[in-house]
Amino acid sequence: MRPIGPWWLALLAQRCPRCHTGPLFNYDTYNLPHLTDMPEACPVCKQHYEPEPGFYWGAMYISFAFAVPIVLVTGAVLYWFFGDPDTWVYVTAVSVIMLLLTPPSFRYARAVMLYAFGGVRFDKRYLKDKTA
Repeated sequence: MRPIGPWWLALLAQRCPRCHTGPLFNYDTYNLPHLTDMPEACPVCKQHYEPEPGFYWGAMYISFAFAVPIVLVTGAVLYWFFGDPDTWVYVTAVSVIMLLLTPPSFRYARAVMLYAFGGVRFDKRYLKDKTA
C-alpha cells in the first residue's frame, strides 16, 4: 500500500495520521456489524489509534457538525425544488438521508477527531515506502 500525500487526502482516505498508509478502520463503511471496528494500532507504523480512554467521545460533536448542514441542505432542496411540501415529507427525507449518511459521518468524525486532537503528525521516518 502506498502512502497518500497531503494530510487532507489521507484524512479523506481514512488513513493513519502519522504514516498516511495504514487504514483507520478494519472493514468497508457500510459493513454495519463492523462499523466501529478500528485496529488498535496502525499496521504500518504501529501508531496507537486511541490516544486515551474515551478519546472518541468528542467525535460526537464533530458528527453533529456534519449533521446540521445535511439537514439544512436537505430542507432547502425540498423547499426550493419541490415547492415547500408537507411536514411529513421533510421528516421522511431528512430521516432517510441521515440514516444513509450515518456510517460515513461516524467514521469521518472519528478520523477528524484523531487528526485534529490526537497529537499525531505526519512523519516520513515511519514510511516503509519512501516514495511520498
